[in-house]
Amino acid sequence: MRKNIVAGNWKMNKTLQEGLALATELNESLAGVTPNCDVVIGTPFIHLASVAAAIDTNKIAVAAQNIADKDSGAFTGEVSAAMVKSTGASYVILGHSERREYYGETSETLNKKVTLALANGLTPIYCCGESLEIRNANTQNDFVKNQLDETIFNLSADDFSKLAIAYEPIWAIGTGVTASTAQAQDMLQFIRSIIAAKFGADIAQNTSILYGGSCNAKNAAELFSQPDIDGGLIGGASLKAADFKAIIDAF
Repeated sequence: MRKNIVAGNWKMNKTLQEGLALATELNESLAGVTPNCDVVIGTPFIHLASVAAAIDTNKIAVAAQNIADKDSGAFTGEVSAAMVKSTGASYVILGHSERREYYGETSETLNKKVTLALANGLTPIYCCGESLEIRNANTQNDFVKNQLDETIFNLSADDFSKLAIAYEPIWAIGTGVTASTAQAQDMLQFIRSIIAAKFGADIAQNTSILYGGSCNAKNAAELFSQPDIDGGLIGGASLKAADFKAIIDAF
């Protein structure tokens, strides 16, 4: 049975002290509570070990927002999957549109990163999604399928079953514009259908597929009520514990 997941992506926000305060506040808000979803917080690298030590990681999992595409070596400024794993993190967000657009991440690079994440016991949350231009041209299904074909559809069925997917329409990230519930459900249903065609119905039905893109406390319950939306990858609304908790409670 697939998991419901609410994952926060803090992006490049919060000093170490601010991040610890936010994680602690969220942890306290979940004390004595059993959420109806897995809760994940994706912090900057410098926060990972401190946050993992400060919270109940049986209730809140910690994610990195990226990893290097190399195991180790003379790659100044990079952080490997093994390093991330050693902090107590258990997830990693890969393929976010901001990484693709601003830092030139390619399908080849992302394929290496996904493979390294899995080899080091990290669960990838693999992001996909189209621009407004592609959506207006009504070619979003072909675009998203190509993103998956070039990166995670060449995994073995066993490895594929260990990851989650987050669909984030680029035109709805940080803009306050959200895909309609019908648009989100249609795309996630499409993604599940192509997973079934590639890996079989059982794996498709057990793959967690999240929606991202201005998901917030007001629209989360409606989005999460859809049969193929298994949670959200949350940006701005994850930066306040009360707002993030309200989205968790939408399940």
